[in-house]
Order: sequence, then structure tokens, then C-alpha cells
Amino acid sequence: MTDPTAPVTDPPAADPVLVERIDHTVVVTLNRPEARNAVDTEVATRVGAALAEADADPEVWCLVLTGAGDRSFCAGADLKALGRGELPLVPEHPEWGFAGYVSHAVSIPTIAAVNGPALGGGTELALASDLVVAADTAAFGLPEVKRGIIAAAGGVLRLPQQLPTKVAMEAILTGDPITAEDAARWGLINRIVPQAEVLDRALELAARVCANAPLAVQASKRLATGIVDRSVPSESGDWARNQAEIERVGATADAMEGITAFAQKRAPVWQAR
Repeated sequence: MTDPTAPVTDPPAADPVLVERIDHTVVVTLNRPEARNAVDTEVATRVGAALAEADADPEVWCLVLTGAGDRSFCAGADLKALGRGELPLVPEHPEWGFAGYVSHAVSIPTIAAVNGPALGGGTELALASDLVVAADTAAFGLPEVKRGIIAAAGGVLRLPQQLPTKVAMEAILTGDPITAEDAARWGLINRIVPQAEVLDRALELAARVCANAPLAVQASKRLATGIVDRSVPSESGDWARNQAEIERVGATADAMEGITAFAQKRAPVWQAR
């Protein structure tokens, strides 16, 4: 029975990241559907830790990243958390990048199970994954330029690597979304499935990967992606340029105007300064 004299307390908050082991695959779920699975410091820390632990476990041969609910795979950084000064990074490992994931070099294959729209940071999580299974309701894109900022988590670096140059540049410069059908046509994702089947189909793909010799798979991934000692040396210069541009653009009046206009639900007035 409930003690009538006990103090009234709020119910415990839902775990923002769920981690489940299925055979040799770990499933990591961004579990903030009410916030469209946006990433704050806690989410980044939990995802980064799950990825590191999975990579260190000899019994884990694949990892699937997905989102809870049907509204969004991931809406990017949590703007409310940013307003409090929280960054969507792992404080102890900022080199792992956005969500503890986008520049976290691991040997085990990663699969993004994109259960809904994945604009901005969601697209960057997909770009950072080795394989992508997407719902027919998914959309991809980098709308940051519409807000006076840039896709700072590898989006503008990786989209031209994974799409034909002209297709990638149109997406980067216009900020317009790419449908799941076009994403599949251009090779940004591996396959489109009904939304209700996304995780199951991603697990089927993981099982196909796990049917192979795990050490050979991991060595093959390292060679294919340029991983050396848990980093990708060939990307270091790109990330340095990326950081310099983030700082330059972030200090402009247009960046402040983009954020203000978004909050006020109006069209921004750009000044190119």
C-alpha cells in the first residue's frame, strides 16, 4: 500500500539511452522521444560509453544505433541543453565528437536503424555509421545553413564523400532534405523498409555481419576506413579545419540571428556579418 504520509515525488525520469544485448549485437536506443531523441551531455556520455564497452567486449561483434518512437531518429543537439551551457559531447572524451559517436573510431561494425526523420545531427549519426537501414518515413539533410550555422558534426565533411559531389553540394548549400528514396538511390543508405520493421531489419543485417569471422570483419573495417590505433589519421586535418570554421561562423551576427529567428518562429534577416 501507499504510505499517505510519504512525500510526493516526481516519477523517475525514463532512461535517456537504452542498451540491450541480442546475441552478438548491442542495440543502443536514443530514448527521448518527447524531445525527438535530441542529444545532451548525458545522452552523449551514455552512447559513447556503450560504444567503447561494445568495442572492448570480444563477445560483441556489431552495434545498432536507433531512436525511440516514430517522430524522429535524432533531431540533433538539444537546444535547451545548449542554452544551459551543455554540449552534446562526452566531457572526458571530446574527441569522440557529437553524441560520443561521430568521430569515435571503433573496430566493430555499426548500423544506424533510422526510424524517422534524421535531419542535422541525425544525418551526421547516419553518415558516421558503417551501414544504414532507414524507414520509408525517414528524411536526411543538413538544414544548419538555414539557421546561420554549419553542420559541425562531420556533415559537410562526409556528405560529399558518400554522395555524388553535385548532389551533396545541393543538399549542403540549400539545406533542403533528401527523401529516403533519393538517399537509397544515391547510396547514402543501404535499404528502405516500413517504419515498423526498421529495427528488425537492422538486426537481420547485423546477423549477416556476425555470421562472419569477427576479427576478420574488424580488420577489414579498419583497413576500409583508415582506423589506426582507435583514430583515423587521414581525417585529422579535416576536423581541424571544421573546428576553425565552427568558431568563425559561430561568432557572426548571422549565427545569432538564425537562432533568434528560429526561437521567434520568423524568417531570419541575414546581414552577411
